[in-house]
Amino acid sequence: MLFYILRRIATAISVIIVTIIASFALFFLAPTNPANLICGPHCTPQRLADIKSSLGLNQPPVEQIALYMKGIVAGRDYDNGGVRTHCSAPCLGYSYVFGQPVTKLLAQALPVTLSIVIGGGVIYLVVGVISGTIAAQIRGSTLDRLTVGTTLVVYSVPYFVVALLVALYLNFLPTSQWVPLDKNPLQWAAGLTAAWLTLGLTNATAYTRYSRASMIESLNQDFVRTARSKGISRRRVVYRHGLRAALTPVITIFGVDLAFQFTNTIFTETIFSLPGIGLQTLRAFNQEDLPVLLGGVLVGSVVLVLMNLIVDLLYTVLDPRVRLG
Repeated sequence: MLFYILRRIATAISVIIVTIIASFALFFLAPTNPANLICGPHCTPQRLADIKSSLGLNQPPVEQIALYMKGIVAGRDYDNGGVRTHCSAPCLGYSYVFGQPVTKLLAQALPVTLSIVIGGGVIYLVVGVISGTIAAQIRGSTLDRLTVGTTLVVYSVPYFVVALLVALYLNFLPTSQWVPLDKNPLQWAAGLTAAWLTLGLTNATAYTRYSRASMIESLNQDFVRTARSKGISRRRVVYRHGLRAALTPVITIFGVDLAFQFTNTIFTETIFSLPGIGLQTLRAFNQEDLPVLLGGVLVGSVVLVLMNLIVDLLYTVLDPRVRLG
């Protein structure tokens, strides 16, 4: 078990390192001049020289990557118009557009994105599992076919279309606005309600089908029939024995899906004007703010890798039949 955990952690770290190197090369070692893009059309020669020097763009590519990696581990200093700014580790660069370290900008946007993803994830997991479990128990009935048909229709509609319809026509929902949880929990929840419902109910259609298929398979297993033959009530067999086994593949999908939702909140944040990492990355793209753009990509990649690692490690907890080798 310990060897498996160490092996998976080592694999995750190596993937993150490769992602950092590949992303840095894509943004800063491209044929275009990244210093000119960052500096903008009205850039002075002195400012351009400061940017090149601070970012190490006047050094060989290997040294540029090494300098960026060193900033992540130990931090680094940047010059902006004669003002020297220290970026503490983990330093993901410096935004010359905002005059702040990228880490600080992403840290301000991270709670917004996490609130959207976790809130929506709770909704679509709970709604999907409950509806899928009920549909599996009445398999073949009119209500079951109606449930499956409805989920297929809703799931076929592009997500951004649903989000636009919610934003335009569901005027009774509270206005979308970001209020930190520690300042006012009620306003925090109210400002995210529209985003949560859109993300949650749209993705609940897929989880209804996942749960239904997994539950049907689980209820046909020998251990369920054995439990029923012992006189255990159907309700207890379904929800204590069958549902636990059925949740294993669903939770596995959910863990990975949370990471993908984290990297795909750009539509939600843009439509509902929520200042998360997705919206910040989009603005960085429009402003050609390469350090912020790179930082957003790296944060999303790290979240995806870590969620895969967590799902792998929790798999044996959900299903004792699985043995790690």
